[in-house]
Order: sequence, then C-alpha cells, then structure tokens
Amino acid sequence: MKKILIANRGEIARRIIRTCERLGIETVAIHSEADGDLPYVNEATQAVLIGPNPVVQSYLQIEKIIEEAKKHGVDAIHPGYGLLSENADFARKVAEAGMIFIGPSSDIIEKMGDKIESRRTMIQAGVPVVPGTEEGVATLEEALQEATVIGYPLMLKASAGGGGIGMVRCESEQALTQQFASVKNRAKAYFGDDIVYLEKFIADARHIEVQIFGDHQGNLVHLYERNCSVQRRNQKVIEESPSPHLPQDVRERLCEAAMQAGRAVGYTNAGTVEFIVSPNNEFYFLEMNTRLQVEHPVTEEVTGLDLVEWQLIVAGGGELPAQDTIETKGHAIEYRIYAEDPKTFFPSPGKLEKLQWGEGARIETGYEEGNLVTPFYDPMISKIIIRGSDRVDALSKSQTFFNRTEIAGVKTNISLFKEFIRSEEFIAGDYATAVLPQWMEKTKEEHTL
Repeated sequence: MKKILIANRGEIARRIIRTCERLGIETVAIHSEADGDLPYVNEATQAVLIGPNPVVQSYLQIEKIIEEAKKHGVDAIHPGYGLLSENADFARKVAEAGMIFIGPSSDIIEKMGDKIESRRTMIQAGVPVVPGTEEGVATLEEALQEATVIGYPLMLKASAGGGGIGMVRCESEQALTQQFASVKNRAKAYFGDDIVYLEKFIADARHIEVQIFGDHQGNLVHLYERNCSVQRRNQKVIEESPSPHLPQDVRERLCEAAMQAGRAVGYTNAGTVEFIVSPNNEFYFLEMNTRLQVEHPVTEEVTGLDLVEWQLIVAGGGELPAQDTIETKGHAIEYRIYAEDPKTFFPSPGKLEKLQWGEGARIETGYEEGNLVTPFYDPMISKIIIRGSDRVDALSKSQTFFNRTEIAGVKTNISLFKEFIRSEEFIAGDYATAVLPQWMEKTKEEHTL
C-alpha cells in the first residue's frame, strides 16, 4: 500500500497519518466545511473537502468517499472508528471498487453488527452470553412476556446499536412499558433499524474487553484486556490496562473466550470482544467491535506495539507474530477529555482559547489552540494516555498532569477527573460500571450537607 484514504476526522485521523508517515505511506484526508482548519487536514499528504457540516452530508457519504478515493489513486481506505467503521455496506463497496478496506470483511462486520446474530454465534461457539432473548422483540406485549422469564432489572437494547446509544436499563414492568417505544424509535433514527432485544442486567458488573487480531493466514492472537468500567451514560470515559482486581486465572479465561469468539467468525484485522464481569468473576459476552477502538492506545502503551501498523500489515497480506511474543509491561490509563459540562455532560462547543497540556502523557488530540469544537460531531477534545511502572505510579502521574493542564473557551470534564481519580472508589480499583454516577451523587450530597 502506497496511498491510503482516511474516512474519518480529528484525532484518529492524525493517529493514522502518524503511522503512515513513519512507514512512508501517503495519506488522503477527507474533511467537512467545519473541519477545514483542523490539524489533520494539513498533516495529510492531500486533503479533500467531502461536504457540508452534517455527517450525513459529509463523512457518511459512501459513494462520494469512494469516488474521491478512486480519483486520488489510493490503494486502501482506513475507516478509523465510529462513522463508517462498522458499516458493512461501505466495506463491501470499497472491496468492489478494487481497494482494500482496512478492517475485517463486510460479512464479519454484518454478522457482529447485528447484536442478536452475534449472541447466537457466541452461544454456538461456547462463549458465555448474558441471559436474554434469542430473537428481536417486535411488540411491547412480547417484551413484557419475555421480561417475566428474564427477570428485572434488565437492559432494553437496539440490535444494531453501539457506543452506548440505543440501550436503557428497565427496573420494572412500568419502566419497560414507558421506554419500549422510545428505544425502538431511537434505534430507527440512529441505526436505520428498530429491532430491539432484552438482556438480563448484571448488577455491580465490570466492563472488561479483550483486544484481538487476526490475519489472512488464519493466525489469531490477543493483546490482553482493558477495563472500561468508568462510564457516563453507558459511554466509556476512563480505560486502563491491566484491569485491576482481576485474578490471573480469570484474565486467562477471558482472553481465551475472546479467542473463541474470534475463531468462530474467522476474524481478521483489529477487533475487540467486550465482556460483562460479575462481582464473583463470572463473565459474559457483550458484543464484538469490528474496528479499532478509541482506547487502543492503552494496549499500545503496555505492549509497546503500534496497532495501526498491525492493521496495515494484515490488510496488506502480512502475517502476525506468535502469541508468545506478545507481553505487557507497566500500567496505562486513558482519559477522554470532552468539551462538556462536567455536571450534566451536555456538550459545550466553542473556541479553544487556551489549550495547555501538562507533561508526562501521550496526548492524542484532534485540536490545537484556537480551533473550534463545533456542535456537529462528538465533542471529544483529546485522549490522555498515561503510563506508569504500576497503577500507583500511573495515578500519581495522572494527578500531576491534570494539575498542570488548562483549557479555556469551553467547559471540560477535567475538573471531574481531577477529583474522581483521588476518590477511594477509583484508587481501590475494584469498581463497577456505575462507579462514576454513584460517586457524583455521593459528592453532591456531601456538598449539600
């Protein structure tokens, strides 16, 4: 591959460009009108205006993206994450146009993108799956009937959903009745598919995922796990590796279950198998993400590997190294910095009047001082990845970094992180997915006493 088009924007586009530059590969960046001044546009070998600000008129324009790729003579297209990265139709059309899609095949994307189908596949492969419906539920009456078997609380989820969108926890029959129609409508609006299903809610669970990689020679490896349990509105905001308070035997079984999942679909390129882990360390398959994850730098920092380079090697027909050559060292934590109100999590778009980072961290950002964070896209400003010799060291470096970081012009969640990473709950490391909202509620009550 000599030239790659990046069908994405912001920090992930910069991340891909960086690896391509090191490997001597030219890059073509696409951008909307709003993103014309962002750093990645200037850092790419070439840049193309793909359309107006709304994603449906720019970054989701499949035919136009492929047309530009042909026009610029690219060999492959890298979808990054989000946007078209898990769009099977896009992957299929890229291949039909005679270019390489840097990711798994369209068949795998399609199979794993359907959460109901992926559950069936994992059950057949012997991977533990959260108890729930084996088919979509079409009506409220059907959902209420299934719920009596599963039991409350439960999760109502969109089959085509992802990124925390299209899922809601229902504590009772009344809640399910109130939420059913709105979740179906939300699923239709976001994913073009209103099929929903029910899953048992596992209380006090951790969200732990395993990075896997497969090549076209049939080799499959894992790169160990990441704990992604610090979330707001079902979306991850802090990830770390290795996962604290995870017994070694459970870690090994998680990694093997992820490998089972990968083998079941003949997985190629980068993928992530996500699990829910109960307080007694029983674990269940949640979903498989058929792309590079936002939190992939956490794995890179503990393994010393470049996962984007691995993606390019596999896409080009290269072979992966053996499992026994992949080791981890130290501890890494990633913090997602958003332009948002730290109390309500509402987006806070605006001009980055000051963007001053602390020291001792890997900073993956799509912005520079003076850039606008617009309301058209995800408001993440950057990812801060801090590596230490162990977790205590990584936490100490995190506190120093945030104390020396200053962002002006927009509200951010930095103030939230500065307090939260000093909390007993986070320092102890034995936390579940509700830890952040529970801690926020507790501190709110303490401040009102």
